[in-house]
Amino acid sequence: MSNLSLNIPHNLTQEEALTRIKKLITDLKEEQKGNFSDVKEDWQGNKGAFTINAKGFELSGTITANSNDVAIEADLPFAVTFFKSTIASMITERAKKLLA
Repeated sequence: MSNLSLNIPHNLTQEEALTRIKKLITDLKEEQKGNFSDVKEDWQGNKGAFTINAKGFELSGTITANSNDVAIEADLPFAVTFFKSTIASMITERAKKLLA
């Protein structure tokens, strides 16, 4: 496993950032239903744990909506570590747009 750790800054309230992140996850379930399966999320306040099966690879981690940023921690299977920087760039780009 390889760890992916991202912090995306924002100027929103913590509540608004959390609302947008939760909506993004809901939207991704629909947009990526051919690529993602068994998407599970469990929110405790501003922190959510998730697991996703992406084309046979299980990804898991946490998303925390803080007052100044959103922190994403994920465990990537060894087979996708070669794409770690691409995955990080895609997540960061989408999150920055979402939190703008």
